[in-house]
Amino acid sequence: MEAMAPQAPEAASHDATVEIYTWRFCPYCIRAKGLLDRKGVAYREYPIDGDNEARRLMTERAEGRSSLPQIFINNQAVGGCDDLHALERRGQLDALLGQRG
Repeated sequence: MEAMAPQAPEAASHDATVEIYTWRFCPYCIRAKGLLDRKGVAYREYPIDGDNEARRLMTERAEGRSSLPQIFINNQAVGGCDDLHALERRGQLDALLGQRG
């Protein structure tokens, strides 16, 4: 029987749909994306620099939150950078992402 090659982290990353609203030079946006990148999570980024209409729509979607970033996992508002990192510290982020161990 032939041994299977280990799967790259990117290939085994997750089953969730992740979306993040950002500003290009926002340090919290960069930090949140860094965590997702380190975990091998693919995400759709919505850069909304200076786009008031996009920010209004994001705020509506985020249940009134207007700070950046705003992160959604499977269409559920997760919050911002601090919220994302808190989920990671509590060991809850992998479950939301559908991470396979």
